[in-house]
Amino acid sequence: MEILTTKGWKDYELIDTGNGYRLERFGKFVLARPDPQIIWKPRLSQDVWQKADATFTEGKWQLRTDVPEKWLLKYKGLSFWAKLTPFKHTGVFPEQHLQWDWLTKKIALSKSETKILNLFAYTGISTLVAASLGAEVTHVDSSRPTIGWARDNQKASNLDSKPIRWILDDALKFATREVKRGQKYDAIIMDPPSFGHGPEGETWEFNNSFPRLMEICHQLLSDKPLFVLINTYAISSSCLMLENVLKDFFPKGFIEVGELVLEEKDSARKLSTGIFGRWSP
Repeated sequence: MEILTTKGWKDYELIDTGNGYRLERFGKFVLARPDPQIIWKPRLSQDVWQKADATFTEGKWQLRTDVPEKWLLKYKGLSFWAKLTPFKHTGVFPEQHLQWDWLTKKIALSKSETKILNLFAYTGISTLVAASLGAEVTHVDSSRPTIGWARDNQKASNLDSKPIRWILDDALKFATREVKRGQKYDAIIMDPPSFGHGPEGETWEFNNSFPRLMEICHQLLSDKPLFVLINTYAISSSCLMLENVLKDFFPKGFIEVGELVLEEKDSARKLSTGIFGRWSP
């Protein structure tokens, strides 16, 4: 079991946590967002917290300064938009940057054009990482506005000419149809939620739907697969669940599982944000 710890990068840092909130910097702006697992006390004074540019409270953002509708963040040559969404998110999961680095290394090992399927692909930073390295990416998400956001990120990163196929669909339904069409992919990325709905009202419930999706994705892999990468949040299982499921389908090869963790600036205190599982041959 691994702990993938993000200690921050140029456009992101976790400043403090406590009393049900996390204090973070995204680019130029400091945000305070609720996180129910944070039941400990903050390190920093209330004065520091009150200087946040925006605080999410009672279901909406309260602005202290003039935070724009969206602003650019950068990571290793990529640019992408952050926004204050009604669901407390910003469109960026900063702990994922270690996965972006892992993707970079894995795709670089491929000696031919790589076909990648990205399911529950959200605002598409993993898609951009893969496309920037020459991979042909199929990006699947069930939200039209989110796909629009991902396409804006593509433009911001000057990757308009890269071969990205944008698919508005339910992940499970799309993957099932791809099997019937005889499609194959060299790698699969997915960030399945605990619960969700497809664009036509399809229901996703992790414990019931995830094993079915894994079975289908196993059939979609090419004869020379590169990897399978799974990240998931807000489910009631440990990363050992992902290890066991991966072993069901991949008895051979290398499996890594663990937690995605943010480390506070100027402190060794850590915040677990999700779990991951990775397989490679």
